[in-house]
Amino acid sequence: MSQDINQEVHNAFEVIKNGGIILYPTDTVWGIGCDATNPEAVAKIYALKQREETKSMIVLMNGEKMMYYVFAAIPEVAWQILDLSENPTTLILDNPKNVATNLIAEDKTLGVRIVKEPFCYKLMERMKKPLVSTSANISGMFTPKTFKEISPEIIKGVDYVVNLQHDKICEKPSTIIKLSLNNQVKIIRK
Repeated sequence: MSQDINQEVHNAFEVIKNGGIILYPTDTVWGIGCDATNPEAVAKIYALKQREETKSMIVLMNGEKMMYYVFAAIPEVAWQILDLSENPTTLILDNPKNVATNLIAEDKTLGVRIVKEPFCYKLMERMKKPLVSTSANISGMFTPKTFKEISPEIIKGVDYVVNLQHDKICEKPSTIIKLSLNNQVKIIRK
């Protein structure tokens, strides 16, 4: 683990613990994030993206323990999908708890993705909380594939820009699969 990642985790953690929002590289595209348990920080992201609060955002997690912190019941098929997925996969699951209420969709669901990407993983390890992740764009605009494509408005609107992987090119966002507790499966985005 390079010193750069550790320093960036420290810097991002300091901003997030004080209610700030960050711009950071994920396992897919560049994201805007904050503490998923802080409704005021979540509201800042909605405002920056000019996005209606009825359009929910996803939450990153770093493992099974964090998943059970947010969901009392997780369908067995969720673990099978995660084990078999070759690409980053977001699952939309029922009845989340212990997160900001303005993250929860009107149908009482929440999109989550377990990440192994070193920066995100280490940051959540330090936070001991899930991390909001939404694409680094104004709502309705294209999703940037590189840091250079992120609008100045977004860069100026966050409290901290993580100084890692500015040359990373993202091929595509994650696959999204909705799983309900009654075992219904729906692919939202391939």
